[in-house]
Amino acid sequence: MKRFRAFQLATAVVLLGLSAWAQEFPRVEVGADYSYARFAPSSAYTQGHSLNGGGGSLVVNINEYLGIKMDLQGFQSTTNTFNIPQNPVFPGGASGKVSGDLFTYLFGPIIKVRAHGFHPFGELLFGAAHSNVYGNAFKQICQPIAGTCSFSKSPADDAFAMDFGGGVDIPLGKTIEFRPVEIGYLLTRFTNQFSNTNQNNFRYSAGLVFNFGHTSY
Repeated sequence: MKRFRAFQLATAVVLLGLSAWAQEFPRVEVGADYSYARFAPSSAYTQGHSLNGGGGSLVVNINEYLGIKMDLQGFQSTTNTFNIPQNPVFPGGASGKVSGDLFTYLFGPIIKVRAHGFHPFGELLFGAAHSNVYGNAFKQICQPIAGTCSFSKSPADDAFAMDFGGGVDIPLGKTIEFRPVEIGYLLTRFTNQFSNTNQNNFRYSAGLVFNFGHTSY
């Protein structure tokens, strides 16, 4: 009898361990969010642009910790002032109010820890950025008066981009999570006559994540 009870106890312990071990993680996560960016198109000529926008993400999880993420964001146009002193590129100096938007297309690994009650994560994403701020500055500053600028070709609107950051998701159920915060250092590399250095930007996002295709691990 004692042996049978010991066997029952051992079986219960094993089953409990298997139950705790056989947790689930989603194969696919789809995010929708509000996003804010502090975009610094050229620190020498203008203050940073505060841009509001939003976008979405798609994560394909390789295992319970590691996934591959695609992140697409768009930020609405805002207006800021350029004040350019006299220099060889801008012989007469220049000033004007210029509007500019920002779009990012990023891909890379994400690491997520599915702790009880919250899921912190970190990511390193690479890709491209698009902004019309430099083209708009060229049209407003360089084109109206001949000789204002030493160049005649409009700057490129596309550049390299990288985002490094993280955040936390709070499960609201098996298929949905609330993301109160995701912050990141957003590097863009628009190199042209208006900006010949990297742009060091900040990004904040918040939204919802929808989970699909749960599997045990």
